[in-house]
Amino acid sequence: MIGLVRFLYLLALGLWIGEIVVFSFVVAPAVFRTLGPTGGGDVIAAIFSGYYALGAAAAAAAFGLGLVLRRASSRAGWWTAAVVVVALGLAATLWAGTVLHPRARQLRAAMHAAGEDSPAAAEFRRLHDRAVALNGAALVAGLVGLGLSAAGLRQ
Repeated sequence: MIGLVRFLYLLALGLWIGEIVVFSFVVAPAVFRTLGPTGGGDVIAAIFSGYYALGAAAAAAAFGLGLVLRRASSRAGWWTAAVVVVALGLAATLWAGTVLHPRARQLRAAMHAAGEDSPAAAEFRRLHDRAVALNGAALVAGLVGLGLSAAGLRQ
């Protein structure tokens, strides 16, 4: 049974990390390169709800499964550290997806109506920068969590 928990934990962690990497370094740049700022922004905005939902689900699964592995391991210290780091990444993902994304979506519409030099545009850029930072924090958390987990899996 613990073997299945390990597999599912690593699958969830890998999915979360992979999603962030592929979206951030492959999909988003290609979409913006192909469609430009306005068209690319429309496509990316349409993807974000699913992106954040998948990321939060995968991170939450890794968090819960990490707790199970912590309880079952003789290396609880490593698992505690891994779970804490994953929790921080999950919090970053949830904050970006449930707080920043909805507000940025509203600001994006206002920005298109008022123009690129409007206060809405400045606020949108500020929120975008925060979302990028949170996305980076989630990626780092996933990678650090993976490294700590590798230490915890060594028996």
